[in-house]
Parts: sequence; C-alpha cells; structure tokens
Amino acid sequence: MIGKKKVLFIDRDGVIVNECQVDSYEKIVYIPHVFEALRTISDNTDYSFVMVSNQDGVGTPSFTYEGYIGPMERILDTLRGERIVFDDINVDFSMPEEDAPTRKPKTGMIDRYRSDEYDMAASFMIGDRLTDMILARDMGCRGFLLTDEEMEIPEDLKPVIALKSGNWLDVAAYLAAGSILSERKCSIKRKTKETDIDLSVNLDGTGEGLITSGVGFFDHMLQQIVRHSRFDMSGRIVGDLEVDEHHTVEDTAIALGEAVLKALGDKRGIERYGTEAVMMDDTVAFASIDFSGRPDFIFDVSFSMERIGTFPSELIRHFFRSFAEAARCNLYLSARAGGDSHHTAEALFKAFARAMRKAVRRIPGDSRIPSTKGLL
Repeated sequence: MIGKKKVLFIDRDGVIVNECQVDSYEKIVYIPHVFEALRTISDNTDYSFVMVSNQDGVGTPSFTYEGYIGPMERILDTLRGERIVFDDINVDFSMPEEDAPTRKPKTGMIDRYRSDEYDMAASFMIGDRLTDMILARDMGCRGFLLTDEEMEIPEDLKPVIALKSGNWLDVAAYLAAGSILSERKCSIKRKTKETDIDLSVNLDGTGEGLITSGVGFFDHMLQQIVRHSRFDMSGRIVGDLEVDEHHTVEDTAIALGEAVLKALGDKRGIERYGTEAVMMDDTVAFASIDFSGRPDFIFDVSFSMERIGTFPSELIRHFFRSFAEAARCNLYLSARAGGDSHHTAEALFKAFARAMRKAVRRIPGDSRIPSTKGLL
C-alpha cells in the first residue's frame, strides 16, 4: 500500500452547504467550521479531495441547469478562496426512480478509484446520510457520518463508520490530530456574596447569544462584544444592584476573562495579537490585545460625562481592567472622543471585541504555540 493515494470522498449538500437543492445564490449557506476543517485537513494530510454528490433532476423545469451551475461555481470558487481545492468533481443528475448506476449509493461515479493507484482501505467518505456510508462500504473505505441526528445504524455499517458527529472539527481532529482543532468553549459559574453569574462562551461561534445583567446600558455594551467578537455567548448575571452596579460589572468582566482564557487552552495556533480601530460618529476608539499570559492594562480615554444615562462612566475602565487581569492579557484602549460619551463607550466595546476576534483566530495549518518560549 506504500505510495498509493488516499482519497476523501466528500458529499456537498448537508456536508459543505446546508440546502439539499441549491438553485439560487441566496440558498448557499455553509456548514459551520467546514472551511477551517477542510483547510486543516488539506494543510496537514495527503488526502485528495473528491466531491461526490447527487443533484436530483438537474436540467428539468423544477431545477434548471442554469439554476444549478451558478451556485455550484460560486461554492467551488469560495472553497478555492479558502485554499480548499477539489481534485475531482462527480455529480449525478438522475432522479431516484431512474436507478442509475452512477447515483449514490451506487459506485458508478467513482469506480475508477478502485484501482492499484489508490488506497481505498485508508480512504474515507464524508456524508450526512446512511446512503453515504453504504457507498463507503461498497468502495472498501470507511466513513464519517456528519450528523448529530439520532438514527439506527445497521449492523453491517457499524464497522464502516469511523466517526459519527455533526461537527466538522471532530472530523479534522480525527484526520489531522496534530492540528489540535478542539472546540474552544467554556462555561463559568461564579457565585459570591455580591453576584451570581452563569456564563458560556464559544470562541468559534457566529456572534449569537444574549447576556443579561439587569443594567440596561451595560447589557447593550455586552451585546456589542457578542456581535463584534463573533463569539457565541449566553449569560445570566444577578448582582446586588440595590447597592450599585460596581460588583455586577466587575464580576462579569472577571467571569468573561476567565472563560476566554480557559477556552483558549494552551493558545496553540492562534494569532495571539489583535488590533482594531472603530469609528462611531464623533469618536474614534482604538484597541490592541495580546493574549500573552501576562496581564497589563493601559486606558487612555476620557469621558465628557460622569454618567451615561444612569451608568457610571468610570466602571467602563474598571470592566476592561478586570477582564485583562482575569484573561491574563495585555490590553491597550484609547479614544479620541467627541461630546457623546455613549458613542465613546460603544466604540471602545466594539474595538475591543473586534481586536479579540483577530487575536483568537486560528492560523490554518499552524499548531505551534505563538511564542519562542513555547509557553503562554
């Protein structure tokens, strides 16, 4: 088997994109983590990528060839833009009732890979249906069943399925273990005499979630972090607001900093540094962050008002300092402020979030710790 080529046969619909009939550009919605995972596999392994897809009835009035080819070319162009190149594209246009020999799970589209040039025993089929696993079995390879859906697996397919998971990162971790592509999530529970906090963070999210503290302006700022960092975050914060907002703001920052630090793990393969400038009407805010493992903080911002609504402006500085200490990062914030302290604060939170987004980004194919010391 030495010297033979290994293949990843990859379905399209339900695996690369969500829709089962992509006949317009608007229907192109990519499966989470597909770019990151495929790029990691490409950069760290010697598998050839071969697309194998049924596209029912292309060329009929209900699914014209023009409706098919435009989105298909867009998908392939987008993948190429992410440095993901398919060596071969195989698409069957027949309907199920035609029982064509080229239609999955039949092997007619890819029978040519059953030759001495290829190592089928070391190859895989990636699909979201049991029919994809039947194809894997009949090709003499194994399969990744890319779904979290509960289903009964026939006995003859159980040895074929190397992994069943709805997460592309699990597939990448299986095939390119050295890339350390684990999920970067953390949930924090922090309870003191002053606050009770439940907070969950996913660094590889899409900017969804809601954090509620009972302090309207502060919640608005926290939502800027969610949206502009593209972290998925959810949280419930109960603080002693009958006293004031101080403990609520401070402990939220500590919990968020601890969650980000734990989710980053050993920081292998991340950018580490992030810098961003954000304008908002009469204000320009600047944020720079380094997840160095050494907390330091500089805050060069003046607010024109002591309170933004009822929220004390001084607590904004305290929030960011508390985050930097808990996340063990260097954080520099500055702003050229106009007369609207709300704009100054909002621009700061947006710049901070977008700088974090850059700093935690994984570098494709790089599993090194971003420090000459080998430790952060």
